[in-house]
Amino acid sequence: MLVELRIRDYAVVEDLTLQLGPGLNALTGETGAGKSIIVGALSLLLGERALSTAVRAGAERATVEAVFDVHDLPDVTAALEEAGFRPEDGLMILRREVAAEGRNRAWVNGSPATAGVVGKLGSALVDLHGQHEHQTLLRPKDQRTILDAYAGGTDLARQVAHQYDDVQALKSELDDREDRLREIETRADFLRFQLAEIDEADLKPGEDAALASEAARHEHAEELAQGASNLYEALYGADDSVSDQVASARRRLARLAELDASLAAQLERLDEAVHAVSDVGQTLGDYAGSIDHDPERLEAVRVRLDSMYRLMRKYGPEVADVLEAAQRVRTELGELDDSDHDLGLLRKRIATTSSELEEAAGELSRVRRVGAEALASAAQDGLPELGLPGATFEVALHEHDDVGRGGREGVEFLVSPNPGFTAQPLARIASGGELSRIMLALKSVLLEVDRVPVLVFDEIDAGIGGVVATAVAAKLAEVATRHQVFVVTHLPQVASRATGHLLVEKDISGGITATDVRSLSGAERVEEIARMLGGDPDSPTSRKHAEEMLSPRE
Repeated sequence: MLVELRIRDYAVVEDLTLQLGPGLNALTGETGAGKSIIVGALSLLLGERALSTAVRAGAERATVEAVFDVHDLPDVTAALEEAGFRPEDGLMILRREVAAEGRNRAWVNGSPATAGVVGKLGSALVDLHGQHEHQTLLRPKDQRTILDAYAGGTDLARQVAHQYDDVQALKSELDDREDRLREIETRADFLRFQLAEIDEADLKPGEDAALASEAARHEHAEELAQGASNLYEALYGADDSVSDQVASARRRLARLAELDASLAAQLERLDEAVHAVSDVGQTLGDYAGSIDHDPERLEAVRVRLDSMYRLMRKYGPEVADVLEAAQRVRTELGELDDSDHDLGLLRKRIATTSSELEEAAGELSRVRRVGAEALASAAQDGLPELGLPGATFEVALHEHDDVGRGGREGVEFLVSPNPGFTAQPLARIASGGELSRIMLALKSVLLEVDRVPVLVFDEIDAGIGGVVATAVAAKLAEVATRHQVFVVTHLPQVASRATGHLLVEKDISGGITATDVRSLSGAERVEEIARMLGGDPDSPTSRKHAEEMLSPRE
């Protein structure tokens, strides 16, 4: 529901706030007072192009802001969250600003947004009848959605859309797989060469480090043997070696420890040193004896390392990277080996899902045909009482060659306002008044399924009066039981049925024109209805007639 509309410095509106309630809200006033300007301001929130000429003379910018209650509108809430916003206390606030120099900005719940996002959200909440581009029922995609809802085919339509998406996803996967396999096939010989090259090398993790260490030992065998032998003599083998000296020191410390027990800890440490020095010395002696200068082995190690380094430069930089590259190649070639089986399964899934899609689309077509006939009949039955006695309304189903996401057919609402003329799409109807009344007839038929909560009628009373005006008023009141309806009207029959009555007035002060709006009730409302009846609003007759029109509803 539209709770509040705020307009500032737009056209002849200086600063205006409209408080709107549920049901039927009528906007009345003298011709030229600015009623349609208010509707034009609202259209900015539905995606209307923002023109700098709309800024009030002397002002820097024009601002339009609408506050919507979206507590019970899960679809709108979902669209809001999808756009990256959240309701605040169940409210959604849309705002557009147009600067005099041409720049325009938009906000959703106080956060910057694009005009497109604001327009999309606004269009989910408001149908503005009088300006074609903002009417849901003029868009073929929405016409199909509405027919499905009316015919009870919404779940089936959703199923068709999901199955279509599944088929397209599977086909895309098949195309990708076939493209990839073709790519692998073109490289298969090269891949097999790579795999053979790596497998033939029979690399082992850590082998390069071990071989590098072995090569270093062979290259420096003489130096290592001589150095280890010298250290063996110094630490253990020679007379008065380090181990002998440490052992002697240990004996002297043991004698002192007998005199002072506090030296026991130091004695233990020296014991450890004796064993460590002896062990290192003996180990170095064994190492010196084990060193073998083997030129042939050194050459073999060098050859092996060169081979490994060559592979590491190509696939590395580490042995693990080379082994990983081999696994990747093995996996690619495996895809090629399993391709016939895998592609066969995928094609079978496509065939099964496509068959299910065709079946569901066929059932949806049947539901649509029945629903189209019923909707056309119900809508056309309501046209004569709205001043369109010779009008015809059709729901055309245009069958496509292939099933699409929306099923097998497109849906189009066609109307001929006058006898003898070929039915045309709704959007081609030239008369705003005729279009608005046709829309009212449709909205009446679609009360149970139309999800747009706010309806605005701007030109619905153009060229009508008498019995037709009364019928239009009754139909608006009926639609207002399920929607919030906002109607700009010159008809007392319509205004008297409203649950909320707003009067638009124009004032000229200091040579500047300004439009204001105030809510009417009681005697003020009687006076306005009397004025609209065409008589003297102060005459007892006009006032009595106005009171009679209002009395059953106040």
